[in-house]
Amino acid sequence: MNQEATILITGVNGQVGFELARTLQGLGRVVAMDRSSMDLSDLERVRSTVRDLRPSIIVNPAAYTAVDQAETDVDGAMRINADAPRVLAEEAARSGATLIHYSTDYVFDGTKAGAYEETDVTNPQNVYGSSKLAGEQAITASGCAHLILRTSWVYGRRGKNFLLTMLKLGAERPELRVVADQIGAPTWANTIATSTAHIVAQSISAEDSAEWWRARSGTFHLTSAGETSWFGFAEAIFNLAMEGAGPRVTPIAASEYPVPATRPANSRLSHRKLSETFGFSLPAWEDALRLCLAN
Repeated sequence: MNQEATILITGVNGQVGFELARTLQGLGRVVAMDRSSMDLSDLERVRSTVRDLRPSIIVNPAAYTAVDQAETDVDGAMRINADAPRVLAEEAARSGATLIHYSTDYVFDGTKAGAYEETDVTNPQNVYGSSKLAGEQAITASGCAHLILRTSWVYGRRGKNFLLTMLKLGAERPELRVVADQIGAPTWANTIATSTAHIVAQSISAEDSAEWWRARSGTFHLTSAGETSWFGFAEAIFNLAMEGAGPRVTPIAASEYPVPATRPANSRLSHRKLSETFGFSLPAWEDALRLCLAN
């Protein structure tokens, strides 16, 4: 790969896609597409767009992320989270491109005592998780050079996420009840995008970038370091954003906040493999949150 290579980014209006369009600048000719220019539910348009652009790297943060809605919109979730990645992977395999795709902790059932490794058995408990796992499997089966980057509890200053919801509700209500028995690592969208850029930059300096990607193809976990509960995350948000003057936060069990889709109780993902393979570490979730709120 060289500086003139094309990097295609999907879902540029999403929270991760927005950050990727900035962190990948200078690493190639970045073509950032939103839903109006490449709707992932239109599989033939996805295929023709990739063929027209002939990108060296396809970066796919776009996804169907309405977890509860997916329970009744199975076809919609599968089309965007499984079928579209399959088409992207097929086109990458056809042209020799690399596909970087983002997946989720929801491919696991959350019953493990410790952090999940990439080799642990998957067992999604909801439609969203099943659709994302099907996407992973389609990419692997395609034979293309690829990175599947599983992350968790993604937040940022745009889109729909826990951080923005807490800030909105915290300004409106004196007390919030937040689930305390689900554990994970809040991960800033910028951390995901910056880590991706670190990896892409390494490929550029490789003597044979195609071989470099093939040697490293596989699934990796990419989350912030450390762990907390949703309750702990909420407390940290209010302590940093409102200097302790936010609402009173009361811990509750997930059973007290019923939702259509089952969430894993344990969303912890070990990112040891990613650090060992690419030679950089992930920031503590508290440090990333502090930086996000400072923006």
